[in-house]
Parts: sequence; structure tokens; C-alpha cells
Amino acid sequence: MKQKLLLLTWIFASYTISLYAQETAPSPKIPLEGIESNWQNGSDRRDSSVFNGKYFIPSIMVDVSYTHSFNNPNDHTVIGSTALTRDNEVQLSHLSLGGDLTYNNARARIMLQFGTRSQVVPRNDLSPFRGQYKLADVYRYLSEAYVGYHFNKWYGINVDAGLFMSYIGLNSYYQVENWEYQASFTSDNTPWFFNGLRIQLFVSKYLKIEPWIINGWQSYGMFNKQPGAGFNITWNPSSRFKILTNDYFGTDTGGNSRRKRFHSDNSMLVRYLNKPQSNGISRMAFSLTGDLGFESGGGVHGFKDSDTKGPAQYFMSAMFYNRTWFHKNKFAWTIGGGIMTNPGRYLVLVPTGQASPLPNPNNPTIPEGKFPFDTNPGTSFSGWDCSTNFDWMPNQSLLFRVEYVHRHANVPYFAGQGGVTSPDGYSTTPLPPDWRPDLVKSEDRIIAALLFRL
Repeated sequence: MKQKLLLLTWIFASYTISLYAQETAPSPKIPLEGIESNWQNGSDRRDSSVFNGKYFIPSIMVDVSYTHSFNNPNDHTVIGSTALTRDNEVQLSHLSLGGDLTYNNARARIMLQFGTRSQVVPRNDLSPFRGQYKLADVYRYLSEAYVGYHFNKWYGINVDAGLFMSYIGLNSYYQVENWEYQASFTSDNTPWFFNGLRIQLFVSKYLKIEPWIINGWQSYGMFNKQPGAGFNITWNPSSRFKILTNDYFGTDTGGNSRRKRFHSDNSMLVRYLNKPQSNGISRMAFSLTGDLGFESGGGVHGFKDSDTKGPAQYFMSAMFYNRTWFHKNKFAWTIGGGIMTNPGRYLVLVPTGQASPLPNPNNPTIPEGKFPFDTNPGTSFSGWDCSTNFDWMPNQSLLFRVEYVHRHANVPYFAGQGGVTSPDGYSTTPLPPDWRPDLVKSEDRIIAALLFRL
């Protein structure tokens, strides 16, 4: 009897202590709690998800677009864009399916991708040509796939490994999060993804420090023996202001480990008016981004030409956008643009078709195009762009956008009327001896997009 009484007493005491511990345990610290971020360029504009699963929260995104170039290329090919691929055609640009999984402190995110972006973005990664196994095909239909663990330290520490989104260039990879559809040169010529290890340190409620150890600059594999390294620092002290920096160092020229790359990307977002219930102007904000980078060694010399060390090879760019919301944030108008200069063209999105300098998939020892765009050290590239668009957002999951874009380069770069494929635009047509890809210095285009997120 005494033993039973002691057992019952122990059970009751244990139960009471556990209840007390649950009631008095401090609530978990949530980073950025109370901060409105749905107005920020490159961020989820929803207030909340319609899914509330304990272990899995699904995510679905659909991006359907139509674009018309006033150059009217005969092969319907868009040059110099990771958002667009075909002119005068309705395209499924991006279909994303996946979501977030959590169990206790274990975490993972998987996002499948289909559509034209699954072709146009991986083509800019040359690391799969080192060694065997076609990495571009292995990862092509994944935009994000990582696994990690959350530590209850400070406002949280996440350690993740796998394929995750880059943060260089401010814009999100997912168009439904961006203020504009065709990104300025700054975003479109810097990485959309990294493959490696990411550590997110939420050292305070408003400050995140995020180191990376990654395979390289938007690369599935490593170009040399050394991985890339970088970090992000984001400070978001209020719902009106956000500032961040992304910095990267690596060796990203295949077979040339002496050539080092450094890049610094810096952005500021300011919301300077907020009247969410107004039927007139309900919100106004701007974003400003500036990038500075260079390559040095292995035949190039950073910001200055050298007779002994090689020509200058650097990247400088900036972009600015202002966005105005109307009628309780149901409509929005954005205007902005940017500039870029990139001697050596080491970050320029190269043309496609017969103007492509990328390796031929069937014979990687020769270029893909018969008349490749020159990307050797000593070449120059500078450009500027401007755009304006109008959005209708009937709810937090659906967005209709119409956008006008003008882009200009100092060298022939964009697709002209003759296209970059053949005289009649078909890849099956033999090339006459006197035919060349039709590249021009500027383009004007209209984009219509339907963006959905759930």
C-alpha cells in the first residue's frame, strides 16, 4: 500500500511539475514578429498562408506570361533574360509545387519547378561540364531542396544544407514576390540559387547574420578545388525600413584557380507612406540597390588595365524602383530602372542560338553557336534599362500585371528582327554562308503576366 501511495504521489507530482513548466516556460522568440514585410520587393506579399498543417505547409505558385518585342525576332527568342524565353507566345514560365516540412526542430523545404525557367536558369551554370553526371539535368526541376535543424538560441539558428535561393540582387526568384517582372541588369545578372551550406543566425529580433559555404556562384558543382564563401546581413528594425548586404568570394572560372571573384550587393527598402484603408493612395515605397564586384588574377586585373596582369574585369551596377499602391492596396504602379557596366562580360547573360558561346551539349569542346558572343577578357559591356508596370491584386493570392520595358546596351546584344537561329527562325534550316545572328543594341517590349500563389 505504501509503495502504491508513493507511486501515485510521484505521478501526481510529475504531472503537476510538467503543467507548471508548460505554463511558466518562456514563449519562443520569433524573429521579425510584428514587422510588416508584405510590401517589400522580393518578399511574400501575403499576410498568411491558407494552409496550417502541423508538419507540412504546402506552397503552389503559377507564373504565366506573354511578351511582345517591338524588334519582332523571327524565331520568337528573347535574349538576355532569365524571366522570359519566347516572344509573341503565351508561356508557362514557372510552376512551383512543394512546401515546408517540420518535425520538432528538424526542418526541410522542397520546391519543384517546371516551365521555361527550368531551362533558361540552369543553362547559365557551366560547372556541370566539369566531370560526369549531368548536374543541370539532375537539379533542373528543383528550385529549392534543403534539410536542416533549428536551434532555440537567441531568436533562432537555422543550419540548412542543399539547394537554396540566393539573396544577391534583391529580387526574388519567384515573380509573384517582385515589384517588376523583367528584372533590371543588377538582379538578372547575379545568382538565383546557391548549392551548399547556409547558417541563419537571428542574433536579435531584427538582425540576421547568414554565412554560406557553397559550391560557387550560381553553380551546382565547383569550378576548381575551392568552394565559394559568403554572407548576408539583414537589419529590419521596423515595418518601414530594411537594409541588407550580400558579399561573396570564390574562384568561378573553370580550370583557372588563380582567378578570384569578389562581389558585394547592397539594398535598402523604405516605406514612406502607409494608409491601408485609403481608397486613394494607400501605400508608397522605394527600393535602392548597388553592386560592386571584380575578378583578379589568372589573366585579369580588377578595376584597372595592366600591361602585365591583364585587362580590367569588374562589375558595377545600381537599380531604383518606386511603387505606389491604390485603393486599399488592390492596385499598384511601379516605375524604375538601372544601369550596369561589366568589362570582361563575366556576369553577362550570354545570347542563345547561333550567338551562344556556351559549350555545345553534343560536343562541349566547341561553342553552341557558330557565331558566339565574345566573352573574353578585354571585351566591354554596359547597359541601362527602365520599366513601368501596373498591377491589379484582387486578393493576396492573385496578381495581374502589364509592364513596359526598354533596355539598351553599348554593343549588339538583344534579338533583332532576324533572330539568332536561322533565316526563317527554325533550327532545322541550313545556314547560308552569309547569314549571321541579328543582334541589336536596344529593345522595347510589353509583358502581360498572371501570377498566382497559394
